[in-house]
Amino acid sequence: MPPELDAAVHRQLGELIAGMRSLQEDNRRLEEMMRRSDDKSDESRSKIHRRMDEMVDRVGKVETTIVTVQEDISEMRPITDDVKRWKLMGIGALGMIGIAGIALGVSFADALKRIALVILGR
Repeated sequence: MPPELDAAVHRQLGELIAGMRSLQEDNRRLEEMMRRSDDKSDESRSKIHRRMDEMVDRVGKVETTIVTVQEDISEMRPITDDVKRWKLMGIGALGMIGIAGIALGVSFADALKRIALVILGR
């Protein structure tokens, strides 16, 4: 092989080797970028799953609280109804006592008036 051809072949082989090394380096960088992207995606999914688990726990606690409150309300309803009934009965009784008091007061006043008239002689 002539020396010019031998130098050209060596130069082309050198360029080919440099190109291959560049491709290999690019390939390594791409693999590294993909690995980092996968790591970030895994981390993000992990955070989302953790938040979803927290939300599920919160919803479960809220449901439990609502059930407890509904049971308490169910237990309180008869007592509240009794208190309302007692209140109405008390208002009715107070009204009756008031009417009786007025009647008694008028009768007592009339009796005092008659006694006073007898004493004064009129």
